Amino acid sequence: MIERNDMLRLGLILYLFIGTTLAGSAMIAALTAGYDTTVPVVVSALAGFVAAIPVAWLVARGLYSEQ
Repeated sequence: MIERNDMLRLGLILYLFIGTTLAGSAMIAALTAGYDTTVPVVVSALAGFVAAIPVAWLVARGLYSEQ
């Protein structure tokens, strides 16, 4: 049980960093592609945050399994 809580905590901390990075990258990509209105920028940010969920989980699992 302790291992699961530790991995969850690590995953949430990683999600903070990975989520903002992917959301920012998606927003930059949308703006570079010429989508400069509110809806495409917000949708790209949300897509980045959603895409960060499995990425953070995989990174946390990889880091935690090496301990």
